[in-house]
Amino acid sequence: MKVENLEPKALWNNFAALNAIPRASKKEAQVIAFMLSFGKQLGLETNKDHIGNVVIKKPATEGMETRQTVILQAHLDMVHQKNSDSHFNFDTEGIQMYIEGDWVKARGTTLGADNGIGVATIMAVLQATDLAHPAIEALFTIDEETGMTGAKELDPSNLSGKILLNLDTEEDTELTIGCAGGIDSTTIYRYQHRPIAKESIAFQVSITGLIGGHSGMDIHKGRANANKLMNRLLYNGNKVLDLQLSTLEGGSLRNAIPRESVAVVAVSANQKAAFLSFIADFSAVIKAEYESIEPLMKITIAETAVPAEVLDKAAYLKIINALYALPNGVFRMSPEIPDLVEASSNLARLSIKDGEFITLSLQRSSVESTKEDVAIAVGAALQNMGCTVTTSGDYPGWKPNSDSEILNLMRSLYKVSFNAEPNVNACHAGLECGILGAHLSDMDMISFGPNIHGAHSPDERVQISSVNKFWNYLLKVLEEIPARNNY
Repeated sequence: MKVENLEPKALWNNFAALNAIPRASKKEAQVIAFMLSFGKQLGLETNKDHIGNVVIKKPATEGMETRQTVILQAHLDMVHQKNSDSHFNFDTEGIQMYIEGDWVKARGTTLGADNGIGVATIMAVLQATDLAHPAIEALFTIDEETGMTGAKELDPSNLSGKILLNLDTEEDTELTIGCAGGIDSTTIYRYQHRPIAKESIAFQVSITGLIGGHSGMDIHKGRANANKLMNRLLYNGNKVLDLQLSTLEGGSLRNAIPRESVAVVAVSANQKAAFLSFIADFSAVIKAEYESIEPLMKITIAETAVPAEVLDKAAYLKIINALYALPNGVFRMSPEIPDLVEASSNLARLSIKDGEFITLSLQRSSVESTKEDVAIAVGAALQNMGCTVTTSGDYPGWKPNSDSEILNLMRSLYKVSFNAEPNVNACHAGLECGILGAHLSDMDMISFGPNIHGAHSPDERVQISSVNKFWNYLLKVLEEIPARNNY
């Protein structure tokens, strides 16, 4: 069966059409044009603001004219991640989807269900001629995944609604009413090379097969960070061998836990046997530690061309010591909300080549003061070795309101529809609601969505039955939106 034949068909057809369009963060020109054309073809008021956000407005259906206008919001961009053996070109190709049981997946890449399912859902509401709903203002933002630029630069004059439904939560039992803020830390250190030692042999060392995942939603799950593992290998290897480091590349996107890291190292020819033995022993130890979490982890080596230069030994030691000290993972659990990560850091990107040592990490927290604290801790660990540290992309969290009008309505409808209590919570991911709320005063906001697992990794998948559940629940919510005078 094709994805387009799944129910509800309008939603899945929109998702397939969306996934045919390359839509990386900061490269949304094609998908913006697609959304503008979509709205205009429906004869609906369609606008683009100065930054690229698209707003499409649909009048209320008959009998719903006195209800409060609802903003339905999702982001157009998607995380582009692929397996190392995939030759997929995100700039020119559409996502290759397939169905496996109750799940839609992609072949070797991220699926784009985050947040394409939300976008496709809103499109289906805009298309529909047989649904009861109040006036709809569909807000499609850009660049959510790499800085939330669209939300930050939003022109609020295009919107009048007082209820915002963000369709970017990834568990269908959850109603999210708060989220973490975030800040990016980038560090650069320029190091000296030296000629490689005579009679050296070189190896490419690769750590692959890690689960990775979302650096907010999955940071507490104990998954391995390929960059930290590679540094651990280089640190311990240097204690028993005269390791020489030529290059290192690990991770990619700031909001994805690194799945792969590759280094080129060298040893003297007479240490070859000792090096192979060290790698075998190290691999056994690490695999034992992560046996239940990372069953597909691989640590492999292959002889490679001998480089002309390697890092100066002083630079090598500074780097591996600083990276070992670098905070990574959960920094603090919330003392107020059970099981909620308050603050964390993810060493997302690591590059050592051409005389530059570069790191990119993302710090998150639902509390502004601890967001600053973890960013300082990360910066200090690297500043001590001489790195230049810069921060950017700072965005606020979203403070929960546990007694909002829309929450009370949606909680009640969930209990009636599914004979169960929803999980009302705050999340450690960075949703746009905190930023949007700063632009749109007195906004009553909530986030929900279908089951999406493995977001920000090639294991990303969306559950078919859950999408149907989510769709029908959304329609019930739209039917029961209160009158304007309640807001």
